Amino acid sequence: MKKYVFSAVPYVAVITAMLIWGFSGIAIHQALLVLRPMTLIVFRFTIAVLLMAIIGCAFKSSNLMGLQKIQKKDIPLFLLGGLFQPFLYYILETYTYKALASPTIAETLLSTNPVLTPLFAILLLREKVTKNNIIGILVSTVGMLMLVLIGKDDFALGNPWGLLTAFLAVTAAILYSAVLKRIPASYTPLSIVFYMQAISLVLFILCWCFTDMRAWEQMMTEWKTAEVPLWESLSAVVYLAVLSSVVAFILFCYTVRRLGITRTNAFNNIRPAFTAIGMWLLFDEHLPVGKIIGMVLIITGLYVCQTGAYNSKRE
Repeated sequence: MKKYVFSAVPYVAVITAMLIWGFSGIAIHQALLVLRPMTLIVFRFTIAVLLMAIIGCAFKSSNLMGLQKIQKKDIPLFLLGGLFQPFLYYILETYTYKALASPTIAETLLSTNPVLTPLFAILLLREKVTKNNIIGILVSTVGMLMLVLIGKDDFALGNPWGLLTAFLAVTAAILYSAVLKRIPASYTPLSIVFYMQAISLVLFILCWCFTDMRAWEQMMTEWKTAEVPLWESLSAVVYLAVLSSVVAFILFCYTVRRLGITRTNAFNNIRPAFTAIGMWLLFDEHLPVGKIIGMVLIITGLYVCQTGAYNSKRE
């Protein structure tokens, strides 16, 4: 019984992470009603990094939440991880939504992470990808497409460069997962996420200096005249910082190191389902039967993906 409960922990962790990230889109939308994108990102990751520093120092002896020093030989891995995600992924994601005329197409392309993950897993990590992994990913991807596309009629392409930025964003997310898998198991999940996000924060601040710093006074005026109270947007920032950037990233990091990137990234297909449920609960958005069928396919595909023989030469 103890073994069964313990083996379920990674799945509970990754589903919780996807639930948090599924609601993140709603929080981002709320925050952007007042804040500019780069300012939102800087606020979000500043809070997240400071919070992790406090937690890490308070629980130094914890195997999960302790903050450790990086060994010199591992610094390149942390630099790569911070570069891939959040930094490159967030920038590429933003340009994808800006370039493509249809948010639906952008969302669909950015959700292809699970489909490409097995290829990277084989080439970079030599993980053994089973038939069940492939079938499950394909079934859940069909469900994800149904969930995203049903009821949508905005299919204009827009700038074709958006296709490239979407592919690069997905690639950055997968490479981030691959880096997580290669980091020695001696590091706690909080240490990994803290250093990678601290590196990204430095890069984000440099970008902010070129985009928003000169318009600071104008932004202050925008905050005062915004239709939505500033505190509502700031509460969304706190959600993104504490839950999305700290809790979810730590849970995702833990799961990748336990299950591998193929099985973990397959759960990305369930994020639109959580978003749809959130919009239904919070904003009474219509949830047609086709979307519900899509959710069932996602869950079925995830179950198939996680069953059957699995082995990784690195585990």
